[in-house]
Parts: sequence; C-alpha cells; structure tokens
Amino acid sequence: MKKPRSAATNTQSVEASDANVEAIVAGVHGDPFSILGVQQIGDLFVARCFMPNAETASAHTLDGRQVGVLGIRNSAGFFEGRIEIAQRQPLRYHLHNSGGDWWVTDPYSFGPVLGPMDDYYIAEGSHLRLFDKLGAHQIEHEGARGFNFAVWAPNAKRVSVVGAFNDWDGRRHAMRNRRDTGIWEIFVPEIEPGNAYKYEIVGADGALLPLKADPYAQRSELRPATASVTDVPLAHAWGDEAHRAYWRKTDLRREPISIYEVHAGSWQRHEDGGFLSWDELADRLIPYVIETGFTHIEFLPISEHPFDPSWGYQTTGLFAPTARFGEPEGFARFVDGAHRAGIGVILDWVPAHFPVDAHGLEHFDGTALYEHADPRQGFHPDWHTAIYNFGRREVVSFLVNNALYWAEKFHIDGLRVDAVASMLYLDYSRKQGEWIPNERGGRENLDAVSFLQRMNKEVYGHHPGVMTIAEESTSWPKVSQPVHEGGLGFGFKWNMGFMHDTLQYLAREPVHRKFHHNELTFGLLYAFSENFVLPLSHDEVVHGKGTLLTKMAGDDWQKFANLRTYYAFMWGYPGKKLLFMGQEFAQRNEWSEARALDWNELEHAPHRGVRKLVSDLNYVYRSRPALHARDCEPEGFSWLLADEAETSVYAWTRMAPGGSPVVVVSNFTPVPREDYRLPLPAAGRWREIINTDAKDYGGSGLGNAGSVEARQGEGGVMFANVTLPPLATIMLELTVEQGG
Repeated sequence: MKKPRSAATNTQSVEASDANVEAIVAGVHGDPFSILGVQQIGDLFVARCFMPNAETASAHTLDGRQVGVLGIRNSAGFFEGRIEIAQRQPLRYHLHNSGGDWWVTDPYSFGPVLGPMDDYYIAEGSHLRLFDKLGAHQIEHEGARGFNFAVWAPNAKRVSVVGAFNDWDGRRHAMRNRRDTGIWEIFVPEIEPGNAYKYEIVGADGALLPLKADPYAQRSELRPATASVTDVPLAHAWGDEAHRAYWRKTDLRREPISIYEVHAGSWQRHEDGGFLSWDELADRLIPYVIETGFTHIEFLPISEHPFDPSWGYQTTGLFAPTARFGEPEGFARFVDGAHRAGIGVILDWVPAHFPVDAHGLEHFDGTALYEHADPRQGFHPDWHTAIYNFGRREVVSFLVNNALYWAEKFHIDGLRVDAVASMLYLDYSRKQGEWIPNERGGRENLDAVSFLQRMNKEVYGHHPGVMTIAEESTSWPKVSQPVHEGGLGFGFKWNMGFMHDTLQYLAREPVHRKFHHNELTFGLLYAFSENFVLPLSHDEVVHGKGTLLTKMAGDDWQKFANLRTYYAFMWGYPGKKLLFMGQEFAQRNEWSEARALDWNELEHAPHRGVRKLVSDLNYVYRSRPALHARDCEPEGFSWLLADEAETSVYAWTRMAPGGSPVVVVSNFTPVPREDYRLPLPAAGRWREIINTDAKDYGGSGLGNAGSVEARQGEGGVMFANVTLPPLATIMLELTVEQGG
C-alpha cells in the first residue's frame, strides 16, 4: 500500500507565515536565519530570500545546477519555494527584473563560522585571538569565498552589516545572534576587499542607532569618512627575525634605549602639505634616526581617529592603522624596514578612554557597553570622552587583544600606555561627590589595576621581546615591578618628576640656581624606585608652553648653551631617554600637528650643533655600558658632587660591569671654572668624551685638551684639576693604558 504523504508536502505548510515575511521585509525580525536561506521542513527543503528590486528568482547550487524556481511572496522582494536537494547546502540565486539579471550567493544558506570553543573562551574572557574572529575577515567557507563579519552587541534587537554591496540597506544582511556571547555574525559571500561597511544596529528599545564602525576593523576609510573597510589578511614577508630574536633574549633594563618620539603626520610633509606615506616615511625617517643615533622610534597614536588635532589620542579604530598614511601593509613595511636597520618601533597606546563620536564605541548597542553607564565612572571631565568599563570582561578582552594584535601582526617593539594615572584613580580630575569609591571605600580603580596587570602579563608572556611603558604621573607604587610581586607589571615608567624638576630649574636665571640646587638632586632619591624613561615629550612643547629652547633662561647664546648642558646632563643621568622630534635640533617654534617641523633651521650653525651633540650623546650612551647597563639599578650611580650649590656644579659617576666608569660634570652657570678640583673615583687618565661647549656644537671651545689626569691627594682622595666650561656638561671616561 502507498504511504500517505507527509503533511509537510502540503503547499501551505512550507510557507513562512505572513507575520514572518512582513518582519523580514520591515527589517524587524529577531532571527532571520530561522526564516531565510535553506530550511528543512519534514523531508523537504525550502529556499527563502529577500532580494529587493528583483521580480523573479531561481535557486542554484554553487556549481550552477538549478534546483528550484521561487515564487514571490511580497512585492518588496521576498521569494520562497521548494528546492530539489538531498541535504542542506549553500545556494546562489539568479535574479531578474526589467533592467536585467544578476546573481547573488545567499548568506543565509551558510552555517556559522564561529564555533562552540570560541563561545566558551569569549564568555570566559580568556580568548586571546579575538582579532582573528571578530571584525571582518576574508575566508573560504563551505565552498565560497567572502567575508565573515562578527561584532559584539549583546543588548541589540537587530544588527546588520551594511555597505555599497547592499545599498546600505540593513534589511538585507541582518546577522545571526549567538545568544550565549552577545556576538552577531554573518558570512557574506563574494564581497571583495576594499568595501566600506558599517553596522546598522537596532537597540533593545527598537530605536535605530547611528551607523557604527567596526570595533575590530583592521582598516578604515580616510577621514572625514568613518566607515570600516574590508581588507585581505596582512601578508607581509617579514625579514626581521634577527632583530626580534635579539630583544627576546635580552634584559631590556640593561640595554641602551634612546627613543625618538614622532608624530607621523607632521615630522615631514609634501610641499603641498600632504602627508607622507609609510613607504616615504621609511625612506626618510629610518635613515634620519640611524644618523642621529636613536635606538627606537615612538609614534604618537597611529590607530584610526577622526580629528587631526587630537594627535591620535581620541581613537575610534584601535585595530586599524590610520588611513592617513596608506594601507596597513605600508605600516608593516615600515616596521620591518626599521627592524632590519636595527631600530625598534614603539606605539603610543590609548586604553584609558575613547571619543563619543556617533560612529564609535559610545552606546554601541544602545546601552553603555564599552563604557560605564554612570558618568561619575564613565565620563572623563578633562577630555570629554568615555572611560572604558574595566570591570567588564569583554571590554578587557577587547583591549588585551588589541595590545597582542599590534605585537603579533605588526611586530611592534613596545607600547607606551597613555594616561595611566587617569585609569588608576576613581577621583582623577573629579571633585568630592563626583566619583564613586571602590568596594573598599578607596579611590583606587581596582578594575583598572586588574586590567593593566592582565594586559602586561599577556604581552610579556606571549611576546617577551616587547616592552610596555607607563605614562604615570603619580607615586603609585610598583608600576614597573612584576605582577607576582604586587606590581602593575609594566617594563618601564615615564619619570615625570625628572622632566618637571629639571625644566623648572633650567628656566631660572643662573644667578638664582644656587638657591634651587636640590631641584636637580632630589630626583636621585627615587631614581631607582622604578625602571624609568626620562621623557622630554610632545606634552612639553604644545599649548603655549613654547619649546625646550625657549624654556631655557638667558639670551639666545645662553639658551642654546643651557639646552646642550641639559641634554648631556640627561644622557648621563640614570634612565632610558626620550626626545620629541624637532628638539634634537632645538626647534624654536612650538610644535603643531598641522605642519612639518622647521627643517630650514638646520641651515643655522647653532641648530646643527645641537643635532650633532644629540647624535654624539646617543653614540656615547649606546657604546658605553656604564651609561646604560645599570640605568635602573642604584649600583650604577654614585655622587661625586651633590652639594655644590654655590657654584651650581653637579658631578657623579656612572658604572657597570664590562665597561670603564664615566664621570658626568655639569656647570649650570655661565662662569668658566679653571683649575676646578674635581673628585674622581680612580687615579689615571680620564678622557673627555663629551664637552657640550665644543665649537662643533656651537660652544666657546673651552675644555681640557682631550683629557685630565687624576692623582691621589691628601686623605687618599683621588682628584683632578679640570676646566669646567660655562653652561656646559662634560663626560670623562677612565682610560685603560695598553699593557698596564
């Protein structure tokens, strides 16, 4: 006897309900994957698609076999019909209207790309490869090539990817909601690299939000456009293994680190004012850094940002190198070129806050998702920006993954972490009543502490050759000590006290300096409490502060002499070095991001002299272990003269195993001091390796004819009679006679 046919073969039973059809057409359906694509109903397969502007549709397998003709259910473009296939598989539709025909591969006929293990690690907050999973990635999936899009928006009612490929119509690529994690995803076949896209998000209240850029986008449009851009995986052929292997095996604290801080958009420019590309920067900047002797380039933030005057500190695309200088591969080529030349690359990184531009992270899914909802925790009063919610594991994962991303994908050598103090204190820039105490009643942001510790552990654990540097302006303890010892885990910390005290001292007329002698000695009381970088950064030469040259006391000659004295004092002082671009040749004008440095000043001898001095200081610093190997250890420093307030003279010894000791002597008055009795740590010949008053640097040429001789005096004290030039620093190195 013939078996009765399944009820599912009834025409009516395979049709989507009118309500579902209308919801799809209106773009309000909460689960389009349950309606569209290939649906199995009993023993039958049905295909449904929403194709605006189409009048007819037929279904085909990916290899071109026609498996059905679909009927139109709604004139807006909803098609439906039975298809003859044996198992669920992706489909292509051949579509027609009065204007012609076209083909579309159905995204709703593909299965998900993310898997259950992704869900598990994402939910746990331990996924360390989110940059390979979230965002837009070109992949081969179930026989088709396209881009998979994935974005975190747990409180959204609908999320769609939109772009020119779908006429920016959010109804056409509504995404699959992975409810366990709040991530939405969709594989869109046949999209090519170079397509602009955003996410159209409907909040839980049904309100349509401003279109959002992709938080994990690895490429963005050039401002003022704000869309994300589909891109191929970075495929640079790296040739920097020797460089990376060296830094992986070394103790960074004992290496010479002299950093040239650069704003990529204003170091140099084209004659028409346009930006240099990464390749053009590589051709010019890398040789310049080699010539001037720095070991590292530190870029102000290069992540995508909408507003040039923010200098990159208000970023809307943490994973995307800004389009201002070309494609991401260009930045990879720059880093590789720097590494092959022996130069490290450090990025300024901003995990403290983000701007409230409509296309950015603020209220991303209609709720305070990345930021705190309470403005006492989530709004930064200084910068009018949003503060990340460091207590949310998905936010911590976002930031930690970003740090790992730059280290892995672009081989960067370090992250200088901006505004750490603003993260550590709940009452930062807030009055009483404007902040919420932590669970212990204190002002410390315990969630931020935990985040910073986690970030540092992951970076150093996975990329041991990469350093992290904290810009932290308070006395928070153990910033650069390991997490397992109760520290924040940074490799280094900016010494803001050094910068403040020394600049304050050098702004004083020399006649008054004897009354402020301790401004230069005080720093040695804490110089080894952290692993310090001595920063003369961009912050000191903007917003009406003038330049380092104009901060110096005295007439023009004295300003240059003071600056040269200061630089050599700093290069002889314990700590790694950082100098902002333009200060290596004593630029007179305050820096502006809107124009190139004043390179024409190098036509004048005083500016050339300062640059030559910086180059020589970098060479001496790199080549003498005494000046760098114990930058972070008290055993590497010993005062010789700390109390010579009346003459404003300072002297100390730097020392380290494997090298001769170096004595640094600074005379901060314009008075030359002949036959000055200088205590020295050992008898013998001390060669003058730096004299900032040398004529080559623009000085008067007073000095010690190349060396001084130390001998034993009364009481067994070693000393030499030396000439201290006016407003000058000299460095003396003990020579070891051949055969002696």
